Amino acid sequence: MRAHDGMYIGGEWRPAAGGDTIAVVNPADEKVIGHVPAGTAEDIDAAVRAARAAFPGWAATPPAERAARIAALRDVLVARKDEIAETVTAELGAPLPFSQTVHAGVPVLVAGSYAELAATHPFEEKVGNSTVYAEPVGVVGAITPWNYPLHQIVAKVAPALAAGCAVVLKPAEDTPLTAQLFAEAVDEAGLPAGVFNLVTGLGPVAGQALAEHADVDLVSFTGSTAVGRQIGATAGAAVKRVALELGGKSANVILPSADLVKAVNVGVANVMGNSGQTCSAWTRMLVHTSQYDEAVELAAAAAAKYGDRIGPLVNAKQQARVRGYIEKGVEQGARIVAGGPEAPREQGYFVQPTVFADVTPDMAIAQEEIFGPVVSLIRYEDEDDAVRIANGTVYGLAGAVWAGEEAEAVAFARRMDTGQVDINGGRFNPRAPFGGYKQSGVGRELGAHGLSEYLQTKSLQF
Repeated sequence: MRAHDGMYIGGEWRPAAGGDTIAVVNPADEKVIGHVPAGTAEDIDAAVRAARAAFPGWAATPPAERAARIAALRDVLVARKDEIAETVTAELGAPLPFSQTVHAGVPVLVAGSYAELAATHPFEEKVGNSTVYAEPVGVVGAITPWNYPLHQIVAKVAPALAAGCAVVLKPAEDTPLTAQLFAEAVDEAGLPAGVFNLVTGLGPVAGQALAEHADVDLVSFTGSTAVGRQIGATAGAAVKRVALELGGKSANVILPSADLVKAVNVGVANVMGNSGQTCSAWTRMLVHTSQYDEAVELAAAAAAKYGDRIGPLVNAKQQARVRGYIEKGVEQGARIVAGGPEAPREQGYFVQPTVFADVTPDMAIAQEEIFGPVVSLIRYEDEDDAVRIANGTVYGLAGAVWAGEEAEAVAFARRMDTGQVDINGGRFNPRAPFGGYKQSGVGRELGAHGLSEYLQTKSLQF
């Protein structure tokens, strides 16, 4: 794969400050497919200074012009969708059809939504004898994960640009080639120099330097809750704003009136997508005790159909982590009905699609984020019991409810302590706010709520 040997700073590719590099590995065959520079605090400082210099001009750019630039960026992403999909497949391991539809397709929808919002958002409003302005917060440090490499970049960069902010991006070290493609798209779309900057590197070095930099006004981070706590503490010490999208352990609640076959099959498919490496995946399937045995059979059969159809996990560490959780589930008394801890191939970081039955809410596999293709079936006695189980983790990112009547599902969903709930398989909406309750994060992404994260409020009284 093509890889740049420098950083994209101030509208051009510049040599990195240091000579260290990061190897990019294809998780399907464990072969090195490229190298990118390992950025240092010096690289971060150069990028932040470029963003700070570009910010006043971009902030003063009329929203309609900012919208046109974001629309141009969207068009470049559309034109390069095949290259994007192939790159994601190479460095993440996602099957090519999934990369084409999700990894390359969804970011186009999100970018398009912000092109529209930039042109229509009320950046100014009258409130009595006051005029209230929504102004860009300043320089944004965006730190993105590897599991949806382009979507997570666009979900941060597009609203920041729409708001009038300048951005420094530090992408995950496992999937930096997709980030470099995005920087190329920014350049091709003609955004002003310095409005977007890219520094590749390791989290404890480049990521920490970005979060700590005194001239960064807001840090937007997606990743683990543990790292989110560190970033939150760092930002808090500097009285700096943060937007944190963190872990999840989402409940898929199937009420007795639901279409059980559909609910189980869609629920298993939800977890198997992206090899289970989705923070919002419905990894806990809650089924009424009267339907539990049938649901177990259905889930086992559904998972067995996936076999080699799912891709590998992103790296050896992640593979070992997920296999370790499967072993822990057995140790704590859960019963494997599909899959297991054994690696299905000698080469590549693959894990079997796995379904557990006889899972109790206190088990590690029901409480902790596994981030792999593992579904845990938990029985409940009545709706109050289901609510207690669904809300019984430290997370609250997403979830699902299935019922015969929409009103019944909505009533249950309103009792869930979580940021987003799909009703009877509701479709993805790029304008709906996404984010968590509790330890799943602070703030929202997507739509007008995501745009608001990058704005601050000023009022003038007359």
